[in-house]
Amino acid sequence: MSIPERVKTKMKEEGLSGVNKPKRTPKHPKKSHCVMAKEGDTYKFIRFGQQGVSGAGKNPSVLKTKHVRKAIMRDIMLKVSRQVS
Repeated sequence: MSIPERVKTKMKEEGLSGVNKPKRTPKHPKKSHCVMAKEGDTYKFIRFGQQGVSGAGKNPSVLKTKHVRKAIMRDIMLKVSRQVS
């Protein structure tokens, strides 16, 4: 089954290269990506994502415990290497 004409027109307007292939929309005021989604025989144009968000970020408490664990392992390895040599 071929893509309906209304879907082709909308994809061309938005600059999409194909169905189910997301595209960044840096000039859109609110949403960062868009996609022409297809499930079965139904097509739907979807905008998603928040503009300007780079990711979830880092949890400082997790980083702190990670550094502590790493320091402890470093101390243990130093003690073992001194006992061996």
